[in-house]
Amino acid sequence: MTQLQERASATSTGAPASHAVPHWIGGRRVQGTSGRRGPVFNPATGEQAREVDFASIEEVDAAVAAARAAFPAWRSTSLSKRTEIMFRIRNLVDQHRHEIAAHLTAEHGKVPSDALGEVARGLENIEFSTGVAHLMKGSYSEQASTGVDVYMIRQPLGVVAGITPFNFPAMVPMWMFANAIACGNTFILKPSEKDPSASIYLAELLAEAGVPAGVFNVVNGDKVAVDRILEHPEIAAVSFVGSTPIAKYIYETGTKHGKRVQALGGAKNHMIVLPDADIDMAADAAVSAAYGSSGERCMAVATVVAVGGVGDTLVEAIKARLPKIVIGPGSDPESEMGPLVTKQHRDKVASYLDLAKIQGAKVVADGRQHPLYKDSDGFFLGVSLIDDVGPGMECYQDEIFGPVLTITRVDTYNDALELVNGNPYGNGTAIFTRDGGAARQYQFDVNVGMVGINVPIPVPVSYYSFGGWKGSLFGDLHMYGPEGIQFYTRGKVVTSRWPDPGTSKVDLGFPRTR
Repeated sequence: MTQLQERASATSTGAPASHAVPHWIGGRRVQGTSGRRGPVFNPATGEQAREVDFASIEEVDAAVAAARAAFPAWRSTSLSKRTEIMFRIRNLVDQHRHEIAAHLTAEHGKVPSDALGEVARGLENIEFSTGVAHLMKGSYSEQASTGVDVYMIRQPLGVVAGITPFNFPAMVPMWMFANAIACGNTFILKPSEKDPSASIYLAELLAEAGVPAGVFNVVNGDKVAVDRILEHPEIAAVSFVGSTPIAKYIYETGTKHGKRVQALGGAKNHMIVLPDADIDMAADAAVSAAYGSSGERCMAVATVVAVGGVGDTLVEAIKARLPKIVIGPGSDPESEMGPLVTKQHRDKVASYLDLAKIQGAKVVADGRQHPLYKDSDGFFLGVSLIDDVGPGMECYQDEIFGPVLTITRVDTYNDALELVNGNPYGNGTAIFTRDGGAARQYQFDVNVGMVGINVPIPVPVSYYSFGGWKGSLFGDLHMYGPEGIQFYTRGKVVTSRWPDPGTSKVDLGFPRTR
């Protein structure tokens, strides 16, 4: 067993680490010196498994200094050499996907199948980045004027940073750093303090792949680290995924300090079911998309909108599937859904069930009735289903981010469209129908960034880009894919003329292209 495998094995068993989860600065593990740490729990048992160092301003500055020092050489590294290193990263992540997944199960609580799916989707983005030599091609216009050529080249920004959420502690960092470093930038990752170990493990894999010291750095921490990243004059760009209030803060603070910022916020994803839909297919999709990863996905289906008379049949079909979902710890190979990430979050999610009753909705299935909610010290909550939900209710308005599916009933397609377009979020949506014309009209009409047609979680493949509209995104460019390359580079236009003896002269007029 390699050293990397031993570390992953220790984490997967929940064994306490001998020290806090450290930072990764300048190509090595660095123990924190701030004196501040945060707890990291095993959500399946409720026990504190380890601690994580919280960075001071000085420690963030040290990471920036390491990244800045590494940038000139990394930027000058040939595209073919960077491509070779990205392929090595891809192969190592592929070889160690089970070890990465073990970190996710241990600290986030995902069951292994879900954790492995997260690694696979992150890996797709690393694979996309191996095409950087093609992706960074510019353009060339010969003879734009007599003897003058004009061309555009794409160049890296310098030191860039990513601030990532607890719900995808491996995939979202891969969304960011793969394109960033492939394009020639150096990168600083600030992962969630709730599940930080996967980031350190990834840093070790990148070092093994040949990424030079300082090109990839990890600083763990809280608001102190975040604010220093947003304010640091040497950080050129910041990528963020999290809640809408924090995304707005990240965007406003980062841009105020002259940075390029993409900040992905919250979501309230609607799944429209028309009367002609295949009800079994729609019910399977709703259950899978609402309860996978305990609902802790920004692309989870939160609200099913039943159109016309389809509501009763659809609710019964969904309800019939709920007892079959196996809930348990990731250590049990039979488990399909694990715990929530913290006790505080679990309790907040559960509070919406009583609130829904008070506000007039019907709780069809109450996740608090599951034995693990009552009898386990872990942060478990069973699947919940709430019917007859209106737009004024808090369970509709808020991003619950847990295993709670709400059902809203409307009379017509236009009513459903108005509901979705009137929502302040615009991350993802889906429509289930057999009518191709209705589906095409919906993709044309809806003000949402990612649309599924009979696909409940329309996360784009890596060669498109991920991003919502409205309150789900602050910034102009979406994440990963082609827009990810654009975000981590800037265009430089060169106008060139090579001297032809005897033709040069003084001309004070504005240059003309003739």
